[in-house]
Amino acid sequence: MNTLIELTRKIERAKPLSFGDIFSKSLDTFKKVWLQGLVSYLLSMVLALPLFFIFYVPTVVLGVINAETFEGDIEFHGMSAFAIIVIVLLFAVLFVGLATVTLALKAAFYRIVKNKELGSQASDDYFFFFRKAYLRKTIGLSLKILGILILAYVLCVLPVFYVIVPIYYMTLIYALNPDLSTAEIIKAGFILGNKKWFLSFGLVFVSAILSSLIGFLMCFIGIYITQQFVDLPCYSIYKEVIGLNDKSPIDEIGKY
Repeated sequence: MNTLIELTRKIERAKPLSFGDIFSKSLDTFKKVWLQGLVSYLLSMVLALPLFFIFYVPTVVLGVINAETFEGDIEFHGMSAFAIIVIVLLFAVLFVGLATVTLALKAAFYRIVKNKELGSQASDDYFFFFRKAYLRKTIGLSLKILGILILAYVLCVLPVFYVIVPIYYMTLIYALNPDLSTAEIIKAGFILGNKKWFLSFGLVFVSAILSSLIGFLMCFIGIYITQQFVDLPCYSIYKEVIGLNDKSPIDEIGKY
């Protein structure tokens, strides 16, 4: 609790940030890491494919054999209760798997961006958060983020727009401070997200429009290159507020 109080105090001391300045810095960062962003985006697509196969293949099989094999079960619109339960479980596996892959690769991308900006000679490790030391935390944080999104959606959808910003910062804080607990990451994400919500949301919104527009002008193929630019404005805000060193964000928030 004392840690959270100190964290809150330091965030409140953070200086105001300029929309144009953050956007410009995000663009400069993008020029350095667009290739890594492209690789990260393509990897997310490749790793998602097995998850879709895990979902669709059993679903197709159940759809084919349902009428002949499960005639004794309770039927709902031509599907047995057993088939419905299996499909629901497969949906859960699909969503959790996609959330975990997305979080792990996005966190790895932020870590690579940090190394590039600090001039580190470390290799681009896109699977850092799939390692045994972090995989359980990655899955746990993914589940909690997914739960936050589901709850926000249930509450009339509009809260989803609010939680998007804290979730961006949760990913960032996890990426650059992987030894923090999931509870600390979530709390820090909400605190920093609340402090810089309007600036962050505005930058993400504008960046999403511009990246989509430029990708469209590049015959759609360009969207694979520009997609990761959307993740950089929040990174630039984090960098200005917390800084890019190896210390805990609790020690560094409000330094600038």
